[in-house]
Amino acid sequence: MTTPIRTAVDRRAGATRAPGTALRHGALYATLVALALVFLTPLVWMVITSLKTYTGAQQIPPTWLPDPVSGYGYEQIVNNSANPVLRWFLNSMLAATLHALLVLVTASMAAYALARMRFRGRGVSFALIVGTLFIPPTSLIIPNFLIVDTLDWIDTLTVVIVPGAASAFGVFFLRQFFLSLPRELEEAAVLDGANQWQIFVRVVLPLSKPALATLAVLSFLTNWNDFLWPIFVLFSPEKLTLPPGLGLLQGAYVTDYPVIMAGAVLASVPVLILFVFAQRHIIQGVSRSGLKG
Repeated sequence: MTTPIRTAVDRRAGATRAPGTALRHGALYATLVALALVFLTPLVWMVITSLKTYTGAQQIPPTWLPDPVSGYGYEQIVNNSANPVLRWFLNSMLAATLHALLVLVTASMAAYALARMRFRGRGVSFALIVGTLFIPPTSLIIPNFLIVDTLDWIDTLTVVIVPGAASAFGVFFLRQFFLSLPRELEEAAVLDGANQWQIFVRVVLPLSKPALATLAVLSFLTNWNDFLWPIFVLFSPEKLTLPPGLGLLQGAYVTDYPVIMAGAVLASVPVLILFVFAQRHIIQGVSRSGLKG
């Protein structure tokens, strides 16, 4: 039972804590705003520079607002036949999307086997898969090049889609998520007559949408931003993806900043849209994948 004296004491304590709490909240919000400015300023500067003329982008000191506002950079991207940026954009979209789908297929099946099925060597297999994460990717460029050359994939989009589809990180990530799922749901499906494949497809995968969405986004971004591997395996201008292609926009003696920034804006739009729509699933997937190991 609450007495008047206790109520008065609680009110006085709350009044005493209020200024300190408000100060901490104010400091937290100020820190978040400062961090947001740090991350957003380069994006804003990129968009502003893409709307400047060639002369306006070369001004010293630089100006924040484009005067006049110009679509010069975007016109050069659309009308430049020597550097088909739109073709590079479509190549990157196709390669990143198919790569992400392949990663989901291979990683989900391998992760389910390692999380739920019992077989000899399961622990060793998982340890070997995780161990490959510690191998520097650059050390595998020559062996991978020899393999894709033997398969006659050089200078085709297949060479940037299939290699890397067996993702060790994807297997580890999904396995951790599958281990957090209650076994009772699968046992109930067994009682209903479901086999292992039906349990995987109809029970486990629908419950794993947050983890699958997270892995899809991460795989898409990895392929979308890949710069080193396409340089080694893609040679025709029409077969390039965006990261190596945008490097060709910079001349040997002059730098056309509006064109480069327009290309960077074009490369950033799909990533930002993807993150906005998948943000909720990413947070859920990352938080639940670490519940049980």
